[in-house]
Amino acid sequence: MGYLQGVWAVWLREVIVFFRERERVISAIVTPLLWVLAFGGGLGASVQVQGMSYQRFIFPGIVSMSVLFGSIFYGLYIIWDRKLDFLKLVLVAPVPRSAVFLGKMLGGTTDVLIQVGALMLIGIALGLASPEAFIYAIPSAALLSMCMVSLGLIIGSRMSSPDGFNLVMSFVMWPMFLLSGALFPLDNLPHYLEFAVLLNPMTYGVDLMRFAFFGIARFGPFADIAVLLGIFLAFAALGSKSFERMQV
Repeated sequence: MGYLQGVWAVWLREVIVFFRERERVISAIVTPLLWVLAFGGGLGASVQVQGMSYQRFIFPGIVSMSVLFGSIFYGLYIIWDRKLDFLKLVLVAPVPRSAVFLGKMLGGTTDVLIQVGALMLIGIALGLASPEAFIYAIPSAALLSMCMVSLGLIIGSRMSSPDGFNLVMSFVMWPMFLLSGALFPLDNLPHYLEFAVLLNPMTYGVDLMRFAFFGIARFGPFADIAVLLGIFLAFAALGSKSFERMQV
């Protein structure tokens, strides 16, 4: 089996599994909507940020949150695949393990984009974004998801227990989300957190997403794209190495 055939086979398997788990799709859409409608609507009734309602302001951040949570938790499936011995069958196949990593990364990204696309369409129907924003937001979500899925796979490849994975994720996802500017302008944060903010990949993902929706960016879209591309290449290289060393 060739390299690209291996990538394709793994990607196709991940997408088929995703469509069989309808509950996963529904929960991935309902939870962000609760943040937008309940949290954003409740607080947004009395707050405006950067000349728009708070609900509109946080919508790109909630879309980014959906990307983050869906992508990072994708690494959990590595652990379950190992427990079901499916991963062993894949890793002993005559294809490089980097092809397995790439196929899973692309499969996870595809799954996340389907969820995010549905969330964006609902946001457009609710008047939280324009239809034109969809064109720019999907590539932005794809780039962010590639970074975060890669990170989730790296962590998942090094863990043997779902409980351990969930514990690690609690210390990874929430700080990344809360320090990204998804729920409030970054200028509202204390200055001593600026270093953590600048090191956070989600900061640039949220900034790029907000530019896609409203044309507002703190760092600028080209800087955001450059940083996210660099992070993805680093995570992809590390993820490929992690899969090569992974014990099944």
